[in-house]
Amino acid sequence: MESDHSPRLEGVVIISLPPPDNPSLGKTITAFTFSDSPQPHHQNPQEQPHDNLQIHLPIRSHLNPRRQFSFARFRLFPGIPRKLLVFLGITLFAFVLYAFVFPKAIEEFRRSNDDEEGTNSFILPLYPKLGNRGQNDAELKLGRFVGFDKEDLLVPIGDEIRTQKMNKLVSSRDSVDSSAILPVRGNVYPDGLYYTYIQVGSPPRRYFLDMDTGSDLTWIQCDAPCISCAKGANPLYKPTRGKLVPSKDSLCTEIHRSQKTQNCETCQQCDYEIQYADHSSSLGVLARDELHLKSPNESLTKMNIVFGCAYDQQGILLNTLTKTDGILGLSRAKVSLPSQLASKGIINNVVGHCLSADAGGGGYMFLGDEFVPQTGMTWVPMLNVPSLDFYYTEIVKIDYGSSSLQLGSWGSGVRRIVFDSGSSYTYFTKEAYSDLVDSLKEVSGPQLIRDASDPSLPICWQATNPLRSVAEVKKFFKTVTIQFVSKWWTTSPKLRIPPEGYLIISGKGNVCLGILDGSKVHDGSTIILGDISLRGHMMVYDNVNQKIGWAKSDCVQPRRFKSPPFFQ
Repeated sequence: MESDHSPRLEGVVIISLPPPDNPSLGKTITAFTFSDSPQPHHQNPQEQPHDNLQIHLPIRSHLNPRRQFSFARFRLFPGIPRKLLVFLGITLFAFVLYAFVFPKAIEEFRRSNDDEEGTNSFILPLYPKLGNRGQNDAELKLGRFVGFDKEDLLVPIGDEIRTQKMNKLVSSRDSVDSSAILPVRGNVYPDGLYYTYIQVGSPPRRYFLDMDTGSDLTWIQCDAPCISCAKGANPLYKPTRGKLVPSKDSLCTEIHRSQKTQNCETCQQCDYEIQYADHSSSLGVLARDELHLKSPNESLTKMNIVFGCAYDQQGILLNTLTKTDGILGLSRAKVSLPSQLASKGIINNVVGHCLSADAGGGGYMFLGDEFVPQTGMTWVPMLNVPSLDFYYTEIVKIDYGSSSLQLGSWGSGVRRIVFDSGSSYTYFTKEAYSDLVDSLKEVSGPQLIRDASDPSLPICWQATNPLRSVAEVKKFFKTVTIQFVSKWWTTSPKLRIPPEGYLIISGKGNVCLGILDGSKVHDGSTIILGDISLRGHMMVYDNVNQKIGWAKSDCVQPRRFKSPPFFQ
């Protein structure tokens, strides 16, 4: 019989898993230790391990649970009771197991610690626009402020705002844990846009606005009086002299800097003109009025914002404004709505939208970061382009199936890609578009025949019978894969666009290609991802951390991610 016989130790861990339908209840971990030898009479009570310890806060550990050590044989830490070492080993093993099974809870816990106090988040609905059927209402926004001569500036007469005819010139332009969710409606075809609504004024009036991540300024058609306005969904906004923004205002100075025009500091109003990539334009003055937003908990937030009082619209805007009242500018510019809200500490400067892939369209958008998923997202770094406030990043290549599409000369900046919810369709560079069209020649056959008589889009195919959905012919087409540049030493992120992400069914029942030649759009060398390719994904534009992300989603119901499951 050995005098130095060590007591036999046994460890037991009881893990209570949460119900499968409610993981937010968390997991309970109970650890026990047993010994077959009596306890010393003079043992310090502080050295006794707890026999029943419930653990609620998981931590990550780099220990490999497959490697087991017998603390009874290896005295790695002299002076520490063996029971305590056994308990610590069991506890670390339980934590590693929890981290492996519930990594999402850990990520959300980490995010909750980073949240600032007092910010809000807002969800906005996206509503359907019942456009003029048979007309091509496809939009291509990417709006820019344009310069004009001083003699053409707007001149106030009494309480009315009048203008002279202006030349249309194109030039480049440059918290709180609160969020807002707004429902979104609309579709790519035949409506050509997605829109939501905001409430402005006192008392508040509702206005339907085209959701546009490619536009800086939010503007509403207004009676100043109106020179050229479409009959929108709601009565025109009526400004008063006290609501007009003076030219010395910092946001007016910012706009005139982008227009490369000299600001009139003695003027009592701030004039602007925007021209879009589809050659539409909007002319007006800046106004300041109350914006009313409801948080997910139904609390009402009111704040003054600057927006455009637009009284002269030209081009395709007059078609798309038949059921809307203006444009919701969501770009990175200081005058955009999210930037204004962030500057007031209302939200963290994060914008997101989720457009349903269903034929009926719709979805939602949000302002703030409470609805950003912490797992399952693909992130790419946001590219800062001088004098431009679009959501840019860079790409490595584009594939159609297993075939790579040429992008053109690297020196011409063709690696840039912009996410634009104001554009109905996607635009490739001339070289990439030509390669794609050549690759699609294999589609033509007895079951799909090119139909040049369909005016919906440049390339359409007619099937044996009129089509109702892309699903009927998707087997003839391949996935388009866009590979992005990564600056974080990880695998290059990819965005896979299935046939439903670049095809539409026209009014004639044909299937048409929703990727267009962008050689004459913007600078001709930038790829533009429009609504057709953004559907079925939650898109997030994180201006705080300078990154763009996406994740697949049905875009039916937004979910808040601020609080980790075990704290809910």
